Amino acid sequence: MKEHHLLKSCATQDVVSTKMDYISYDSRDIKTNTLFFCKGKGFRPTYLSYAKENGAICYVAEQPYPEGKGMHALIVSNVTKAMSLLSAAFYRFPQDDLFLIAFTGTKGKTTSAYFLKGILDKLNGGRTALFSSVDDVVGPKPEDRFKSSLTTPESLDLFRDMRRAVDNGMTHLVMEVSSQAYKKNRVFGLTYDLGFFLNITPDHIGVNEHPNFEDYLHCKLQLMVNSRKCIINAMTDHFDEIYAAATTTTNPDSIYLFARNDYDNPDLKRPIDFRFASVETDMCETKFKLYSETDAARNIPVEGNYSLKMIGDFNEINATAAIIGAGLAGVNYQDCYDGIKNVTIPGRMETLTTANHGTVIVDYAHNKASMIALMSFMQKEFDSPKIIVVVGAPGDKGISRRAGFSESLSLYANQVFLTTDDPGFEDAQVIADEIAAGIDHDRCQVMIELDRQKAIAEAIKGAKDDDVVLICGKGADPYQKIRGVDTPYPTDIKVAQEVINKLEN
Repeated sequence: MKEHHLLKSCATQDVVSTKMDYISYDSRDIKTNTLFFCKGKGFRPTYLSYAKENGAICYVAEQPYPEGKGMHALIVSNVTKAMSLLSAAFYRFPQDDLFLIAFTGTKGKTTSAYFLKGILDKLNGGRTALFSSVDDVVGPKPEDRFKSSLTTPESLDLFRDMRRAVDNGMTHLVMEVSSQAYKKNRVFGLTYDLGFFLNITPDHIGVNEHPNFEDYLHCKLQLMVNSRKCIINAMTDHFDEIYAAATTTTNPDSIYLFARNDYDNPDLKRPIDFRFASVETDMCETKFKLYSETDAARNIPVEGNYSLKMIGDFNEINATAAIIGAGLAGVNYQDCYDGIKNVTIPGRMETLTTANHGTVIVDYAHNKASMIALMSFMQKEFDSPKIIVVVGAPGDKGISRRAGFSESLSLYANQVFLTTDDPGFEDAQVIADEIAAGIDHDRCQVMIELDRQKAIAEAIKGAKDDDVVLICGKGADPYQKIRGVDTPYPTDIKVAQEVINKLEN
């Protein structure tokens, strides 16, 4: 902590053990000889008292607390940064035993991460760990796969799970890194072997998240600064700033660019290394070809034709990123082809066919960019069908998404059922009304049904044979966050399937 100029003062007790056997930031999770972190906006000194009573012998905080009398105390300038550094040390720096890969971007992180895990598992025999917004995987056994609570875990949880992965024999780790991960220092001190920047559009801007887009972008850029090799989508907005951030710590020879085959940017000061082109995309598979355009790219043997089970032309971008990353990790073309072709992701582009109620698709699309990508693909694929959307916006965060939903629905949707999606401590009706107010009602018929299961049922029942029903936002989430409680929910795909079964059986 002295190296990072974090330690302000240190108080030790002669009669208290200096051996820390456990670390925690939760006063309800304390064991004998615990190092306790006093963190969070809602931290109360009584939490420290409770931790002390239950076995904590040292605390880390940004100020001394009388409740910690008789304990060792580390007073630091930033407790979340200190927690990341101390957690890494407590778990014996597991990052040093893993090939570490991270994705950031407004959309596509999860799909890209799953694609890359699928390929790397071909290289290492299934020993690729994963930290994603869907599942975390830290080993080969069923109990080593579990639902994630955050896109990027708190640093203490992150390093604990990394240690578990290493102890389970995992050799690679693919993870999503959110803007909040850097905003809240969850990955402070980590350096990645490969870092990917997929795209950026305004998102996560609000009271409890980023104050403005500039802050959001700044946090996203930190991944480029902390990666040994950087892979960047040259088509992204704010490319110049992203590339400049990468070059602050990475030699340009270790920065790789990719773009669609027909993309041209006359202001680009260096060639694009990899290009991709659509071959055929339908509701069964996505076929595309990857081209190596520079000598640096040709040294990575991944050029060729690819096929995906994940439909949608927008997934070609995610797949291209994953394939480049796999090539940089030492995977050849054939293993890339075999590893990626059958990858599927719970809650991403899951398709149900019906006899008389059109095509039903469940997808995690949860912001303007992903909604536009999804609906524009459906418009092309089905030759301008009637598009019926079921969607809601979360409460307490992502406030900026609501206007984005209104804009995207006005552009592409014919009918929308506004419903609940983790309303939290906000009034779901108010959230729905806010989205509805921004929709062009002359172009899109708006229905509000706050019971999500009923909204899905009404959307499917009202659909005709050639219509497309898009159930967006929750993906495979098995709960609704309501007033601080994770309330069980069957998942969108199960609800949709049950509706279809009742209609057709």
